[in-house]
Amino acid sequence: MTGTIIASVILLFAIITIANGVRIVPQGSEWVVQRLGKYRTTLLPGLRFIIPYLDIVAHKVTTKDIILDIQEQEVITRDNAVIVINAISFIKITDPVKAVYGVENCIEAIRNMIMTTLRSIVGDMELDEALSSREVIKSRLKTGVADEALDWGLTVKSVEVQDIKPSPSMQKAMEQQAAAERERKAMVIRAEGEKQSMILSAEARQESAKHDAEAQIMLADASSQAITKVTSAFGANELPMLYLLGEKYITSLGKMADSPNAKIVLLPADLQNTLRGLFQQMPK
Repeated sequence: MTGTIIASVILLFAIITIANGVRIVPQGSEWVVQRLGKYRTTLLPGLRFIIPYLDIVAHKVTTKDIILDIQEQEVITRDNAVIVINAISFIKITDPVKAVYGVENCIEAIRNMIMTTLRSIVGDMELDEALSSREVIKSRLKTGVADEALDWGLTVKSVEVQDIKPSPSMQKAMEQQAAAERERKAMVIRAEGEKQSMILSAEARQESAKHDAEAQIMLADASSQAITKVTSAFGANELPMLYLLGEKYITSLGKMADSPNAKIVLLPADLQNTLRGLFQQMPK
């Protein structure tokens, strides 16, 4: 009876020992094995064996691509503008030993490295350059963290800048500046329009005055020719001349009477002597 119990215990111990020595590593993973606290080997995917009680699986590392979200952070540019930027990175653990023993937490370490490098890159740019240089930032960021990532057993496959924009306070200031610039341009356009309008109006008045002057000159020439012809025809007889002057005089008085500004029109009592006086004052 006692022998049976001992045999059963030994069999159970053997089964447990064999079970502890067999490991099935899933695809996309690599397991780091330690023996008595020291690195021993790395188990690749498949059926693997270790020495029970001496070897232990200390770390299970994924070899799949890891999507690393870089949280949003505020960065000050070279011209002291504040922008908000975040990114996303795709990394892969290519050396599990370095990833486990090279740094305390490789994922958190590479995240902080990317954030620090991103702040440094954007800090060397001015606001307009930073907002329009996504590809430049992405390229410099990947190059800046690649060497450090290799020391930690990581490969940075790509880094994408998700969003880059001014901070809320900076965006408000930019909107106010844009509104002021639009108002300034509108004022310049209005002033230019008023200037052109005044120039055109002055040119129109000048042209109108020129035509009026020409008309007055032509009218004076016509009157002069008429007086000369009448004088030549009638000689010293002043009646035709008086008639012509009287007609002009009455026409002018009629225009004065029709003017909206004229309220009272006074006519001389002796129109004939008045015309004769005008005639006598004319040069012979």
